[in-house]
Amino acid sequence: MITVSRVKDAIAALRKGEIVLVYDGNGREEETDLVVAGQFITREHIMRMRRDGGGLICVAMHPKVADKLGLPFLVDVWRQAQERYPVLKELEANDIPYDEKSSFSITVNHRKTFTGITDADRALTIKELAKLSMSALNGYSPGEFGRNFRSPGHVVLLRAADGLLDRRLGHTELSVALMELANLTPVAAICEMLGNDGGSLPPDKAENYADEHGLVFLQGKEIKKFIKHSSGIK
Repeated sequence: MITVSRVKDAIAALRKGEIVLVYDGNGREEETDLVVAGQFITREHIMRMRRDGGGLICVAMHPKVADKLGLPFLVDVWRQAQERYPVLKELEANDIPYDEKSSFSITVNHRKTFTGITDADRALTIKELAKLSMSALNGYSPGEFGRNFRSPGHVVLLRAADGLLDRRLGHTELSVALMELANLTPVAAICEMLGNDGGSLPPDKAENYADEHGLVFLQGKEIKKFIKHSSGIK
C-alpha cells in the first residue's frame, strides 16, 4: 500500500536515529536499502546493516556537499586515467541496464581508524563524514578533508545527482532527499538487503521485516509524491 503519511513516519524515525527501509521501485534495481542518517550512525547500525542487509554499506551525499569537498564521480576519474591505464577504458560502465551513470565516488577511512572495516571504525568514519559535510555547507576549510580522512578506505561514497529526484530515482538520491525532508545533514548511510538465496530481498519480504522490527518501509514514488505535494506541484 502506498501512502504519503508513511513519509512523515520515516522523517520522525530518521530524526530519532532509527533505520528506515526504502524500496527504489519496480523496473529499476528493485532493491530495498536500510537507510540511517549519517550524523546518528552507531556501530550497532553498522552491525545490523551487515547482518540484516548484507549488501554494500555506502554513504550517500548531497551534490552540494560533494562539490564543496571536491568529490568526483569515480567514472570521471577512470576516464581521466584511461590514457595511462587502457584497461579502464575496457571496463567502462556503459551498459548499466537500469541507469545511465553510476553514483560511485571514492572510498575513505577516517584517519583515527585502524583497519577501517570494523563496525566501530566504519561508524566513526561515517559520523565524521556527516560532521565534515555540515561544516562544508557552512564554510569549508580547504584541506580539512585530507587532514581527517585517507583514501582508499572501507567506506564507499556516493554522489547524488544534481536535482536529486528530478533526474534520478536511485537509493542515493532517495536517501539524501529524506535527509533534507527531515532537516538533517544530507548524508545517509545505506545498505542493500539481500535474501537467504543471495539475491535481492523481494519488497514484500522487506516490508514484512520492517513490520516485524517496528521500522518504516517506503517506496521511492512515495517520497517523490510527498515532495511534489509539499511544494504544491500537482
